[in-house]
Amino acid sequence: MKRGRTTTPEPPTAAPVARLAGRLLPALLMAVSVTTAADPARAACSDAAAPGVEWRRCLLDGADLSDTDLSGADLRDTSFKRADLSGANLVQADARRAKFVSARLVGATLDGADFTFGDLTSADLTGASLRNASLRRSKLFRAKLRDADLSGVIMEGADLLYVDLSGATWIDGKTVCAEGSVGRCHAQPQKSSADLGG
Repeated sequence: MKRGRTTTPEPPTAAPVARLAGRLLPALLMAVSVTTAADPARAACSDAAAPGVEWRRCLLDGADLSDTDLSGADLRDTSFKRADLSGANLVQADARRAKFVSARLVGATLDGADFTFGDLTSADLTGASLRNASLRRSKLFRAKLRDADLSGVIMEGADLLYVDLSGATWIDGKTVCAEGSVGRCHAQPQKSSADLGG
């Protein structure tokens, strides 16, 4: 009687292991790169105020940044609650989703800055220049924009409830809001020639 040949199982080849490593390696490298990329962003929050500074997702509540030059800065998602930015230069700054709640921006230059989805609730922007800035979908509840220059500002979807616009130059660059303009701009009455003594 012939005995059947018994076969011993072969050890697993390296091919499945290599395939598995090939799948896992890109994911591991991506995780490392994301972690590495996030570290400089956190470190940048300690950088000195300067044009083009990257202060993204930073916590700068109550900071004294008066008269600083932050032109072209990346301020996305940063919090400036109760911060003093009086006289600061934020020309062309990217401040999307940034929080300026109760911040002081008196006389600040914000021309061309992007405050889309920003929160400027109760912020004081008296005398500030916002020429061609974007306030799209931003919260300006109870903000002060007295004597501010709003020429060319994009206001689409902005919350202007109880905003003081007295003396502000409206988005058309011509209309000056009358004293007591709250929540909307009421044009100052035109002076007649009789009023001018003509």
